[in-house]
Amino acid sequence: MTYDILIKEYRANMLENTHTGIICGVNEQLQTAFHVGDTEQYVFLRSAAKPIQAIPVFMTNIIEKYQLTEQESALFMASHRGESYQVDALESMLSKLPVEEEELYCAPSYPLNKSPQHQVIREGKVKRKLYHNCAGKHMGFITVCRELGYSVDEYWKPEHPLQQQILHILAKLSNMAVDQIKIGIDGCGVPVFAIPLENMAICFLKLGCPDLIEDIEIRKAVVKLTAAMNRHNNMIASDNFICSTLLQSSNIVAKGGAQGVYCFALKEERIGIALKVMNGSEDVWPNIIASILEQINYKDKNMIQYLKELRPPFIKNDAGDIVGHIEDSFVVNQFKLI
Repeated sequence: MTYDILIKEYRANMLENTHTGIICGVNEQLQTAFHVGDTEQYVFLRSAAKPIQAIPVFMTNIIEKYQLTEQESALFMASHRGESYQVDALESMLSKLPVEEEELYCAPSYPLNKSPQHQVIREGKVKRKLYHNCAGKHMGFITVCRELGYSVDEYWKPEHPLQQQILHILAKLSNMAVDQIKIGIDGCGVPVFAIPLENMAICFLKLGCPDLIEDIEIRKAVVKLTAAMNRHNNMIASDNFICSTLLQSSNIVAKGGAQGVYCFALKEERIGIALKVMNGSEDVWPNIIASILEQINYKDKNMIQYLKELRPPFIKNDAGDIVGHIEDSFVVNQFKLI
């Protein structure tokens, strides 16, 4: 199978590297508005699924019952980077929720960001489950299990009632039959779902435009959780990372996942977009998304500029000298926002 080239990287004006992939944008009629490549290809959501996996939390009164702040609740959807403000919030959540750190199924790890990682190592601290980027998601899983009377034992198994609930929610949001969704195991040990890229875009369109969600309880939960993502965007990744940058705009709902998967929605424009970089690179997300927004004539030019500043269109060596450049190499069928 061949894929379209999305990004080209040049050194000394000679092509050195390419990033291939697929892109799909859907409109409010749930139809493909633009695409690059095969939008029917199945793709694992990876951590782009976190807003969907958090819906059961927001369908309960857990946040109010345990007096979580909205900032803390944002960590249920986060791929946190281990910054001190994130770890402090997770510690606070542990003190409030009926969860013990040892119960989290995710593996002990060091913080993802280099600065807090180096600090932890300098201070002689050991890896912790709380440092894992999925810790907030797992805390939500365990709390929901206890709230709904599900067993906490093996809450990570695909057949567990909570994971089945999430599977059915995803089916509703993505316009898929449950038996059409493929299931694997994610890096943190819980089920990870694969659906066609077009359906991923539909799913995020509904997160951005919850009036399109027929189930009232799911709709209410989505309104709450996306508001927390926007208002506390630095909890979802951290400063100077693409998720937190995009979520600074109240018009955007966005979440990325491992292996090059990224999904976002433009609320006012009522468009959902999903993409997959086939070599798994996350570095080129800002380049690709900035190009998509430019090509569809997105009104927020400041956001496009922020994305370009995250990863400028040039390549530097270790001394900081510019030694190459980056070009986008795709068109989205000449689609333009009206």
